[in-house]
Amino acid sequence: MAGPRILIVDDEEGMREVCSDTLEAIPDATLITCADPQRAVRLLAEGEFDLLLTDIQMPGMSGVELLTLARKHDPELPVVMITGFPSVETAVSSLKLGAVDYLTKPFLPEELLANVTRFLEERRLRSENRLLRQRLEGTRRFGSLIGESDAMRVVFDLIDRVASTDVDVLIQGETGTGKELVAGALHERSRRSKERFVPVDCGAIPETLLESEFFGYEKGAFTGAQARTTGLLEYANRGTFFLDELGELPIQLQAKLLRALQERQIRRVGGKTEISVDIRIVSATARDLLAEVAAGRFREDLFYRINVVQIAIPPLRERGDDVLLLAEHFRVRCGRELGREVSGFADEVLEILLAYRWPGNVRELMNVVRRGIAMARGDKIQVDDLPDHLVLAAGHEKPIPDAPEPGFFDLRAKRLASFERDYLIQKLREHGGEVSAAAVAAQIPRGTFYRLLKNYEIKPAEFRG
Repeated sequence: MAGPRILIVDDEEGMREVCSDTLEAIPDATLITCADPQRAVRLLAEGEFDLLLTDIQMPGMSGVELLTLARKHDPELPVVMITGFPSVETAVSSLKLGAVDYLTKPFLPEELLANVTRFLEERRLRSENRLLRQRLEGTRRFGSLIGESDAMRVVFDLIDRVASTDVDVLIQGETGTGKELVAGALHERSRRSKERFVPVDCGAIPETLLESEFFGYEKGAFTGAQARTTGLLEYANRGTFFLDELGELPIQLQAKLLRALQERQIRRVGGKTEISVDIRIVSATARDLLAEVAAGRFREDLFYRINVVQIAIPPLRERGDDVLLLAEHFRVRCGRELGREVSGFADEVLEILLAYRWPGNVRELMNVVRRGIAMARGDKIQVDDLPDHLVLAAGHEKPIPDAPEPGFFDLRAKRLASFERDYLIQKLREHGGEVSAAAVAAQIPRGTFYRLLKNYEIKPAEFRG
């Protein structure tokens, strides 16, 4: 990926050299210096830049005029204004026109470097957010399934290849990976798509009711059976019957289900007539069914009957940038459901979402986004809106084990803790509550910085604006 392009405009050669020498510390940066603001306008029209650094007082054209023209070419271009003749009016007008910063000469090179680095990072993440939305709009979808990772392309390919057939399919994957969505996609692309899709959670129906729920019953078959009732298998006739969490099915019912699947015939409880059913069976489980077979909890013949084609859904932690695609999808969907639409995610939030391991997979991600929308105070989901455990876990560090409380006379530990807290607050104030920039300035890994903020109950949002 190409590094950032920065245009430096100043009629003083010495200032151009200072700025250029300072910003050379930015990895892979392309620095273009210019003494003439008119030439700068042409450069901005001819090529794309990631940041403009311009003096305000220049012959021929002021920096404020250059700022106005630059924003016409790129409304999101970060522009940093520098001046040796500061005035409140000029500063206010520059910021109103869209400048991201206003520096007064002389300034510290470290200050310039830190600010420019922060603005470039913010632009990069904004660009990624925009591309994310574009990718989401153009992403190939299988029903409600979304993804571009290689692992999901394998899943999509399998769905494409077997959906139009009538073979039975076993879907395996961790809890929350979207097994029912895969089953739904198989149904939607099958010749049965206009018929019923009947999902059944094998772990949610009481064992005493499973047989009558699956096969139905005749009037008088048992106490309370006051009328003939159609079972779920019969109800799914000509459609797709989805057995979710098949591994939870009691072994006593497995034999009866096996016969029904082999013969495609059922008999209602209390009945004598065989009823033919035309159904496709799609099963799903988070269990290792072969291990269940070895342990005697699942019938081997049933396993091989339903396992004609197997689709393994990858956990979210193995799907790379699909995390961001899904987060954007849930932002839009959950925002509409809650009636509280937000425009996006703060830069640090995207980094945390990518770093987290997602043990609860897609379902957990959806709930985190939903919570973020509900908690958000502004138009974006901030780090403060995420669950504490997620922020800490995303730092790639193990939580500090519980330690005994310091003794009454352990004043040294108290002083160190007080100093650490004050230091964190100082860095947040210096960088306007931007955690990434504060962590860089403090030379502390971002994950550690987040953990310390949580430990001391410091909220970055209080230092912004």
